[in-house]
Amino acid sequence: MKSTYIHRRTVLRGTGTALSLPFLNIMHAASAASTAAVAPTRMAFVFFPNGAIMDRWKPDGEGTEFELGESLKPLESHKSDLLVMTGLTQHHARANGDGGGDHARNASAFLTGAQPRKTAGADIEVGISADQAAAKLIGDQTRLPSLELGIERGRNAGNCDSGYSCAYSTNISWKSPNTPTAKEINPRLAFERIFGSREAAATQERRQRFRKSILDFVSEDAGRLQDKLGGTDRQKLDEYFTSVREVEQRIDRANHLRPKDIPEVNLPAGVPAELSEHLRLMYDIMLLSFQTDSTRIATFMVGDAGCNRTYREVDVIGGHHQLSHHRDDEEKIAQIAKIDKYLAEQFAEFLTRMKAVQEGDSNLLDNSMILYGSAISDANRHDHHDLPIVVAGRGGGSVKTGRAVHHPNETPLNNLLLAMAHGVGADIGELGDSTEQVNLL
Repeated sequence: MKSTYIHRRTVLRGTGTALSLPFLNIMHAASAASTAAVAPTRMAFVFFPNGAIMDRWKPDGEGTEFELGESLKPLESHKSDLLVMTGLTQHHARANGDGGGDHARNASAFLTGAQPRKTAGADIEVGISADQAAAKLIGDQTRLPSLELGIERGRNAGNCDSGYSCAYSTNISWKSPNTPTAKEINPRLAFERIFGSREAAATQERRQRFRKSILDFVSEDAGRLQDKLGGTDRQKLDEYFTSVREVEQRIDRANHLRPKDIPEVNLPAGVPAELSEHLRLMYDIMLLSFQTDSTRIATFMVGDAGCNRTYREVDVIGGHHQLSHHRDDEEKIAQIAKIDKYLAEQFAEFLTRMKAVQEGDSNLLDNSMILYGSAISDANRHDHHDLPIVVAGRGGGSVKTGRAVHHPNETPLNNLLLAMAHGVGADIGELGDSTEQVNLL
């Protein structure tokens, strides 16, 4: 007779390996078999650098009667899953007497709402970020308290922006006012952080040598679990195993395959040469971390503050940061708008994959809330008010989506961060310059 219950925190074990499971229907108490299992709520913050072309970003209309701006048109199929917000401000990203350095302040204040100390030395100080404040309260409910991802390694020392330490430009997650939480940019290492952190060194080496999947090491335990599952859960588990193996295979290809006609550059081992693949891999790793309940809190920097990357994927050969100081040059504005739209496309594809993961009668996107935005609006003027902010996902019922909401000018962004933390069960009280939680319903 098939079991009617397995614990939500069940993992598959093999030689030196532990693999978390996705949310399955069988994960509810036998004594409450008639009650659907309740999926956890997840929270993520996706940061992009250099602001946006705001008249092409902001929505037209409000409430449920709105149209997405041109730069967000790639998100059109997810319009009902979005809460588009205007009027939010990150006051402590402003100079406030400290002079230049808006890009460094943009990243460091993004999730802290605190004024960074202007220094290029070791005496950095800003504040605890919303993700880490929440992780202190609910991080013990998952194997990883939080997950920090990025695309550019950056530096945590030296002067990166008008006298501000590179630590400010490189990090949005701060464990303490003086300690940034290091992000991972290597897809393989990020994957191992979730699924392989308990592997013995010999096991890792053996798997690499024979190019075996982590799934091969838990196959015996997986076989026993399959015997307990109904048809729907069997299909869900098969789909999950397929997604894990596909990520592993893409990581392996990224390690060993390179486009033929690229210049000789010193790339970190395991980082894909193609930006689109790098972004997709990191988004997928975040998805897997949520799907398996390995963590419920994540951050992802799709570029460090002041990033001057070119975007040849959309025929933009000028540096992002340089173009953002467009001085109303229509050609440069058009180039920045292409970047805005490209990054929105990558985010939209991620949301599509999130929504495809079923969790009981719902899906992974519905059980998440993902902030996509920046603490700079118009980078040409270094504005830090009326920020480009979108929240995707219903947060397990804590967010009413399909709306555009215009907040009063100078509403602290941290009021939104408080509300999101509350939605995942982390009542952090106050954060930076917060005054009250915004209403997400």
